Amino acid sequence: MSNPLLEPIHGVSLFDYAAVCAKLGAGVAENDVLSALGIESAVYEEASALWVARMQEDSTWEVTTEFGKCFAEVENHPKLKDLNAAVTEDGLENMEKLKTDRYFYEELCGARIAAYNYGLDGAQWTQDNFGINLGDFQIVAMQWAAIQKSEVDGDDFENVLHFSNYQQEKIKEYSSQFASEQGGNVSDDIEF
Repeated sequence: MSNPLLEPIHGVSLFDYAAVCAKLGAGVAENDVLSALGIESAVYEEASALWVARMQEDSTWEVTTEFGKCFAEVENHPKLKDLNAAVTEDGLENMEKLKTDRYFYEELCGARIAAYNYGLDGAQWTQDNFGINLGDFQIVAMQWAAIQKSEVDGDDFENVLHFSNYQQEKIKEYSSQFASEQGGNVSDDIEF
């Protein structure tokens, strides 16, 4: 490695650190994750703090960029790839659909944004309604972000705009739903 900031910390590589973050975000118990990785809690806590410090001090953004790539590839981590939180059958089906169906992904992004706009926890709403936890959602989001980047790099702005518009439609649709569930918007009875 040419960048010393990418060297492992106490034997914890950046890929290890990203995978631990992803698994913890997906609801896997910390003890299970650290045990599978073969490290103690104190080692992880220090490595975690130092990885964050490295990202903060890296003016080139290389560490942060590599972290994002590693986070998106957690399913390939040799020690943690098969470690998952308990997920319902519907949740598993929805996760597979989220990975392969961009319309479904954009819809859930729109729903989460609308939920947050209406004072709801969008991540919790997604888990409650679709069985997809925040960590797993973010892993898939990184994969779709890479696809969108390749579209931008390939000058396929029409496709980018298409899905952006679709997400905006879903934000409006779910906003209406959440407003209705909360008794309407404050300004619904104002006429101009």
